Amino acid sequence: MNLRTLSRACTAALAALTFGCSLAPEYVRPALPVANEYPVDAPVPPGAKPDPTPDQRAAAEIAWREYFADAELQAMIAQALEHNRDLRVAALRVLEARAAFQIRRADQFPTVNVNAGEVRLGIPESVSPTGSANTVPIYAVGASVFGWELDFWGRVRNLKEGALEQFLATDSARRAVTVSLVAQVADGYLTLRELDERIRITRDTIRTREESLRIIRRRFEVGTATRLDVAQVETLLTQAQTLGAQLEQARAAQAHALAFLVGGQPARIADRESLNDAALVRDPPVGLPSDLLQQRPDIVAAEHRLKAANANIGAARAAFFPTITLTGFAGTASLELSSLFDSGTRAWLFAPQLVMPIFDAGRRQANLDLAEVRRDAAVAEYERAIQAAFREVADALSAQHWLGEQVAIQRRAVAEQTERARLATRRFDRGLASSLEVLDAQRDLLAAQQQLVQQRRALLSSRVALYAALGGGSRHYGEPPAPTARYETQ
Repeated sequence: MNLRTLSRACTAALAALTFGCSLAPEYVRPALPVANEYPVDAPVPPGAKPDPTPDQRAAAEIAWREYFADAELQAMIAQALEHNRDLRVAALRVLEARAAFQIRRADQFPTVNVNAGEVRLGIPESVSPTGSANTVPIYAVGASVFGWELDFWGRVRNLKEGALEQFLATDSARRAVTVSLVAQVADGYLTLRELDERIRITRDTIRTREESLRIIRRRFEVGTATRLDVAQVETLLTQAQTLGAQLEQARAAQAHALAFLVGGQPARIADRESLNDAALVRDPPVGLPSDLLQQRPDIVAAEHRLKAANANIGAARAAFFPTITLTGFAGTASLELSSLFDSGTRAWLFAPQLVMPIFDAGRRQANLDLAEVRRDAAVAEYERAIQAAFREVADALSAQHWLGEQVAIQRRAVAEQTERARLATRRFDRGLASSLEVLDAQRDLLAAQQQLVQQRRALLSSRVALYAALGGGSRHYGEPPAPTARYETQ
């Protein structure tokens, strides 16, 4: 057998394996483990539609630059996508999974080696034709294939398919990490803006109370106010100053958290006086629960893992059937190194081997049981991912609705507290009310103003959460690296 013959044999074997069988069970996507509609306590916002029209884009197709209008927030998200370490690890996991797939893919093909070597054979006297012991050297050069498995039962092919699905699952997981990172940066930024506005309100209140304290002290000096009045104003001022210090500490911690998310100090985190309620430009089209199967990258990842577990069952089943491997060599051999390439030195070896397992103490059955259990666990994880996504969307819709109601109510409450404080101040100036009435009105007004800012930020955060729960922007987070095999010499 020469190299051409060996090549033809390998080609014929490959052709036969192309039509080999697969023992993996047929994949059937599990039924949707949630209702066909979102609960009635999670109404769709007026700007969104439960069943998007064909000209509407799904949330996964709306890029974050379209969804978030604030330029400073956009810069932070861009920096996070470039420098965040969790995202970097997720991207490296994709490359790791691709390399694992390439290894499994290479198992389908024979490994051809070039061999050159010397073998010395010691012949004892009892078998020597000359009647004396001697040593015979054998020199050989050629190409060889060693232990190549003919994949008649699809074992290697199923392992390759499982590795491919794991690769695709890892890339989908990277997209899920990206969606989560964008939402975390946006929510952290909104929290920072909330703290800025609360600090501004508190600073204004501190200045107002410092002026009130100056006036009440002056009145105490001329005898028109009591020491109790002074103490009450001082207490109110101290409370506002304490709140201001707490908010400054919270803002510093939030700025540090944002720096961690973006992978370094953000280019600019400016102090602002108000929360930007226009940070989100639209409400994403919600769609039906079944749409989450295509929009949520974590659900896509869970389904790929399920397919991988399904393929591994086929590999475990194939272990019950005979394994056929080929070992071959084609080249030249000679007893003399100088005549290695002379005429008549062609040598070949063809050694097919069939191995039929008979007894392994239950190893193969246990391996099959393990593969089936892992497949069942993957089904449960897939269904859990769908249920978790359903809950997150429902929670975000419910929060968006009821927080909108709370913001409207709280705006009225602030207006009422503002009027109450104004009237109490006028009554005090005319001597018709005590300072305690004014102080109570001012304290309630500050609390109402702080609560309104918190609720406005929570409403914006619910929109961020809805965008993320619908897989917002995941279609724009890059394609997976091509899972092609590499043939270049390493």
